[in-house]
Amino acid sequence: MKVVLATLNAKFIHTSLALRCLKAYSEKDFDIDIAEYTIKDPAMNIVADLFAREPDVVGFSCYIWNIEETITVIDMLRKIKPELRIVLGGPEVSYDTANWLERLRQVDHIVVGEGEETFHHLLTELSGDRKFHLVFGLAYRKEHADGRIEIIVNPPRPKLDLAALPSPHRFPEDAASLGSRVVYFETSRGCPFSCQFCLSSIEVGVRYFDMERTKSDILYLIDAGAKLIKFVDRTFNIKRDYALEIFKFLIENHRGCVFQFEITADIMRPEVLDYLAEHAPPGIFRFEIGVQSTNDLTNEAVQRRQNFAKLSRTVTKVKESGKIDQHLDLIAGLPHENYDSFRNTFNDVFALRPEELQLGFLKMLRGTGMRIDAEKHGYVYMDRAPYEILGNDILPFSDIVRIKRVEDVLEKYWNAHRMDHALLYLIERAFPSAFDFFQLFGDFWEARGWQKIGHQLEDLFARLWAFLSEAYARSAEAQGREWSLDVALGLMKLDYFLGHNYKPRKVWWDFAMAKDDWSGWMKRLADRPGDVSDAFAALGLNEKELHKHAVIERLPFDLRRYLAEGTASNDAETLLIVVYGAGGKGEHRNAAYFTLPVFAAAQA
Repeated sequence: MKVVLATLNAKFIHTSLALRCLKAYSEKDFDIDIAEYTIKDPAMNIVADLFAREPDVVGFSCYIWNIEETITVIDMLRKIKPELRIVLGGPEVSYDTANWLERLRQVDHIVVGEGEETFHHLLTELSGDRKFHLVFGLAYRKEHADGRIEIIVNPPRPKLDLAALPSPHRFPEDAASLGSRVVYFETSRGCPFSCQFCLSSIEVGVRYFDMERTKSDILYLIDAGAKLIKFVDRTFNIKRDYALEIFKFLIENHRGCVFQFEITADIMRPEVLDYLAEHAPPGIFRFEIGVQSTNDLTNEAVQRRQNFAKLSRTVTKVKESGKIDQHLDLIAGLPHENYDSFRNTFNDVFALRPEELQLGFLKMLRGTGMRIDAEKHGYVYMDRAPYEILGNDILPFSDIVRIKRVEDVLEKYWNAHRMDHALLYLIERAFPSAFDFFQLFGDFWEARGWQKIGHQLEDLFARLWAFLSEAYARSAEAQGREWSLDVALGLMKLDYFLGHNYKPRKVWWDFAMAKDDWSGWMKRLADRPGDVSDAFAALGLNEKELHKHAVIERLPFDLRRYLAEGTASNDAETLLIVVYGAGGKGEHRNAAYFTLPVFAAAQA
């Protein structure tokens, strides 16, 4: 019996841990292949590939991001291969299971919950007596003698003994792609919390894999060339000693591999933070922290225990160490969170200056308490995945649309880190709050129809400048605030130059320096590099090399003083020099920037 385990990942770089767990458990008894596709692949291509494999059984791993595309594929498969056994599994079909079998007549079986043992038992019955009623954790159809079809959902299977599960990370066929794809890794299953919007809250208790097996698998992956390992544990740091032991192990053995964890920041112990601050090499750890809301009434309504003051101390301490990037999550649309309350939540969290701030919208996942109690708060939401809310009693659709504009520009500008100097200046000096900046800019973006067309890097700078110069500078919000268009423009120019690995061929502003002035500065920089700095002089660039590797721009304020003190003084001008690919500190990517006070240089 030929078995193919398939899924549609969100992106090619993603890998399916679930399929590998199923194969590892059953491959000793059955002929099993893994077939991974993406939600962007044409359904015809997927079906053609599966058909060519000549399977007897195809199992699909289903999630909210791929269920509708998966349904299209199984519709086609059923038509061209009527005898095929089609099995679904995964979190999306593990709840409302009878309804899924009612809707999807082309599906034969659904594996509910943890699938390793259940799927193996199902394959055993398919190749034997087909006594499906004996398979705990299975849903299927039973045809009676009178032709009536009954949907059967068997009792759930007891939780698996994790020590008995084989490793899903040792398949030789995966080795070649480990360095170019994301490896997902679990050291535990379950979650200790009961957040009503999350599927993890349904499984009570946390179980751990054996520590020595975990270490052995991680070492194997690193040795085989893995570059990014994402731990899927719902709360990696729930056990201090366990988390600290793994942190220490990874620090000692990382060899350049990067590791990402979901942590609960308000329970992170000070001694763990101190250890990471002292010993973690910069860049090998990333933390994902679900804040979701800072509204106490909201957190109480969704049974989420969170101490934001402790969370803030953890995030701040991690940030001050300069070792670990942090990704903080928010959810718009939770109970008791209207537009103004969410604005406060956003500003509370943005004040922590996370490297990434993900703004998501509440999804009414099957099986969660939020979906069960949706009417209590007047929720309306999409009937099909991803079940995103369309509004509730205090957050109408019109407000959701406005917040989506915030999300759009937040992703394009802050999370992409294309212009950090300029954005921080604008948010701290020019706008009432971070949320107001993203909202007003998002509204401007929408009004111009830019959401309907693509953009290049230059467009992102030009559009922000159009917003600042055409609209915001004349608005009521801008009046009386201590900011300057000239400073904003100068910082945008700095960010633009630093955003390139190579000398840019064009700029998005009208370059105003006369050719003679430009040539004169290039000659002065070559002849007297020590006027700039010892580091610049150490580059040893002659005039020809400067023409090839450097860009210059004159700024109408003292950039050096601003970067050092935060004071935007126009008492002196600055010559900004950015050098590409010629050695030096490489302060940002492949570019090093230097500043020269123009007046001081002219008088020397």
